[in-house]
Amino acid sequence: MSKKPEEIPPIHIYGPVPSRRLGFSLGIDIIPFKTCTLDCIYCQLGPTVEKTLQRKEYYSQSEILVQIKEKLASGQRIDTITFSGSGEPTLNKTLGNLIREIKKITPIPVAVLTNSTLFADKTVRNTLMAADLVVPSLDAATQEIFDQINRPCSTLKIQEVIEGLILFRKEFKGSIWLEIMLVKGVNDSPSHIKKLKEAVSRIKPDKIQLNTVVRPPAEKSAQPLSLKEMEKIRKAFGKNCEIIAEFDKKALKSSQKDLEGAILAMIQRRPVTLSDISVSLGRHKSEIIKYLDFLLEEGKVRPVTHKGLKYFEPV
Repeated sequence: MSKKPEEIPPIHIYGPVPSRRLGFSLGIDIIPFKTCTLDCIYCQLGPTVEKTLQRKEYYSQSEILVQIKEKLASGQRIDTITFSGSGEPTLNKTLGNLIREIKKITPIPVAVLTNSTLFADKTVRNTLMAADLVVPSLDAATQEIFDQINRPCSTLKIQEVIEGLILFRKEFKGSIWLEIMLVKGVNDSPSHIKKLKEAVSRIKPDKIQLNTVVRPPAEKSAQPLSLKEMEKIRKAFGKNCEIIAEFDKKALKSSQKDLEGAILAMIQRRPVTLSDISVSLGRHKSEIIKYLDFLLEEGKVRPVTHKGLKYFEPV
């Protein structure tokens, strides 16, 4: 007998998918969709559904670990196990224990992608100590720009975020790659870049990685910088700064061509949303987005909006 929909465990893993930074990455999602401390104007997943600072155990640890073990046993190539997905992972109080349990069963490096907003809390910093790599983000150096680009919970202060990052660097023995998302006309002015550089010099990350808007953002006003503009800012940050390059898309096509075909087949039958595709194919939204990107770039599908929802239809 099939399970009722409410009894079906949520999908906590996706991939492995090719990452611009982490090779073939097995994504681990431990937060409900779009539950975050921020509501960034550039987010590819759309507006935040639940903006919160409350940390709790959102899902069963054992359920998450079962899914991870099953994927590890599949024999697929996995270069990194990455906590990211569709919300802020440090909101889950069990993150630290999950990292430690993963380290017991595999030598594959564990990475955590985080928006850094809870780093002022020593308990949060401690949850990340067992990770091999932490990729925190810092898009603003002033409260005005922080409010504009990241739209944080009202009590979050950017200077406390920066101080938390400085403390984390002193305590964490692994690698820190600091990501800065640049949005044209918002946080890319020379005066703000100077302030960001001052903050970064205090944080002392192993790498600085510059990114810009490459996927459809939550707000249409969030526009990308050109490569020339990005290069100028990269030079301002110095030698340990890089512009994140696109992953070789051929690698993805050769490894999971069937999934791309399944997505295209669905879209060709009728217009569908990201959620429609995710539920139908039993794949995580973050994974589906990767393939939709390729189909959009190849001109095989196009986005349309109807009654406030984004649909994908064949070209």
